[in-house]
Amino acid sequence: MSHRSFLTFISIIAAICIGFFVGQNTSLNPNRVSPSTAEEKFDAPLIGIASLTNDTYVQAVKNAGGVPIVLPNGDGSSDKIAEYLELLDGLIMPGGADIPPSEWGEEPHQTTSILEDNRYLFEKALITAWIKKTDKPLLGICLGSQWINVVHGGSLIQDIPSEFGVNHRGVTHQVTLESNSRLSKIFGETELVVNSHHHQAVGRLGEGLRLVAKSPNGIIEATETIDPDRFLIGVQWHPERMAPKDRLQAKLLKAFVQASNK
Repeated sequence: MSHRSFLTFISIIAAICIGFFVGQNTSLNPNRVSPSTAEEKFDAPLIGIASLTNDTYVQAVKNAGGVPIVLPNGDGSSDKIAEYLELLDGLIMPGGADIPPSEWGEEPHQTTSILEDNRYLFEKALITAWIKKTDKPLLGICLGSQWINVVHGGSLIQDIPSEFGVNHRGVTHQVTLESNSRLSKIFGETELVVNSHHHQAVGRLGEGLRLVAKSPNGIIEATETIDPDRFLIGVQWHPERMAPKDRLQAKLLKAFVQASNK
């Protein structure tokens, strides 16, 4: 049994015990998992989902062909992060509250709702290590997209209504994609209609990233790495919510899982 398979088995058992893992079924009986079946059952890519999130992300990963492993926040130690970097094949950074604006040298806006400390510190350690110490696929969704930009040295718009006079929460709108981007090649389209559940967005673009999608009012809706060999994409919308009824958003998740299987 390989070292990776052993780590996979241990991680699965631990996650089952604390109720954070959702496998091929709604739950998995730890008494039915052995080292040999772990290697056989989990030959699909292992996709980490940072922090405790709703079941939508889990189902989206399963539907795209991956094995979802929800990573409980709270332990951002270098040893634990190193284990995740070795174990996982791909990482999703999901939506959530707001990153402290001190990360890019600003004071909080009155509408800013900062992440609770455990999640903030864990996610910062995880995504920073993932970006800088591995070339494995990364998909940032909403807050996750903002994390990607901040870790690359960029800034955020703290409140879209205050700066743009428009609402991007609980609405749908069009986005235009750069035709030569990885994202547009995945979709096979340069125009999309997406959902929108955010009051913050990417501001100053981080180093090593490129803008690949905008809304009609100029808000950055997606970014990706300038490295053509790496799958690193951040989208401001929620493809995991749209995928069950939207074949294009399902294509994004499948492309991410497929990239994680290489």
